[in-house]
Amino acid sequence: MLDPITLDACTFFGQQALIKEHRIVRDADDAAKFAAAFGDKRVAIRGGHGIFTTGRTVDEAARSIASTLGSSSFGWLSFQTLWDEIIASDPDLTD
Repeated sequence: MLDPITLDACTFFGQQALIKEHRIVRDADDAAKFAAAFGDKRVAIRGGHGIFTTGRTVDEAARSIASTLGSSSFGWLSFQTLWDEIIASDPDLTD
């Protein structure tokens, strides 16, 4: 995977999964297969799609990707507009 040649790459050294399947997640079964492909890794690189991160919360996952981009708040800020829309349309998700 990514060699630890930069500070950003070191953040996820040994924590990367490669997902080679280019399928779209359309149902719960596909979602379970995609999640299982991460194994015990925090980050996955999916061919044709890019980087996916995980976390115990959406905030944690957004901050994980932000650290790869060199800004502590970039990922969080990029996702904030979508998060606001999700919470407005489905407020019970946080229960």
